[in-house]
Amino acid sequence: MQTMTDSYTLQNGVTIPCVGFGTWQTPAGEVAVESVKEAIRQGYRHIDTAARYENEQSVGQAIKECGVPREELFITTKLANTDHGYKATLEAFERSMEKLGLEVLDLYLVHWPNPLAFRDCFEQSTAETWQAMEELYQSGKVRAIGVSNYFPRHLEVLDRTAKIPPMVNQIRLYPGYRQQELVEYCRNRGMLLEAYSPLGTGKLLDAPELVPIAERYGKSVAQVCLRWSLQMGFLPLPKSVTPARIKQNLELFDFSLSSADMAVLSNLENHCGPGKDPDTIDF
Repeated sequence: MQTMTDSYTLQNGVTIPCVGFGTWQTPAGEVAVESVKEAIRQGYRHIDTAARYENEQSVGQAIKECGVPREELFITTKLANTDHGYKATLEAFERSMEKLGLEVLDLYLVHWPNPLAFRDCFEQSTAETWQAMEELYQSGKVRAIGVSNYFPRHLEVLDRTAKIPPMVNQIRLYPGYRQQELVEYCRNRGMLLEAYSPLGTGKLLDAPELVPIAERYGKSVAQVCLRWSLQMGFLPLPKSVTPARIKQNLELFDFSLSSADMAVLSNLENHCGPGKDPDTIDF
């Protein structure tokens, strides 16, 4: 079992809280504002959003109103698929920062590697987009840069022109869906793996194989899944708008899964179906 700390250290020395609060599918407005504020009240210091989620402004409002100093928070957002390319990336970043109300972003990710609109110029748009990401990093406007949903074939194209390697790859990871080859590939390049949909978009919560394990530890199935993610060395990004679950999803540090139980979770049947192929998505 990996020794747990409350943060990971990226390859450039920046520390990142080891559990993040996800906001995918959280509607903008009061729901997003209040759920993010509740997460911060409960102790989350890492908030993950994206231009595509259309809730950056609400996340920014929550950050402003939460009462926690900005330097204690770690904020991530992501470049939308429609904004690839050098100039468009820089402009999209400024729009996101204005909505978030921030002067410096902790982590900026390219959300998808091969959007539909750029599929006929994939290599060129990859190079131009990453050049802009590097400039944002070198200017100090962003503390760390990375990618999301990238497979080795996309990272190999990025490597051809990149001067600064991505520090993070945020991908779909949960018990029963480990993406072992991709994880190993990224780790060999010093990248941290962030796990989105760490509860299998909620479909793991009723998995019959996990209920007795959770009962044995006196924990919920969600907590067991998130603990598995941490012990795998991933950074899970659980999402909820329910205060009790927001609190519960952070209560992961007073127990450890045995190696036998880790094996059960790792070898679980995939209850949630395959993830999207970045090269065939229609957006």
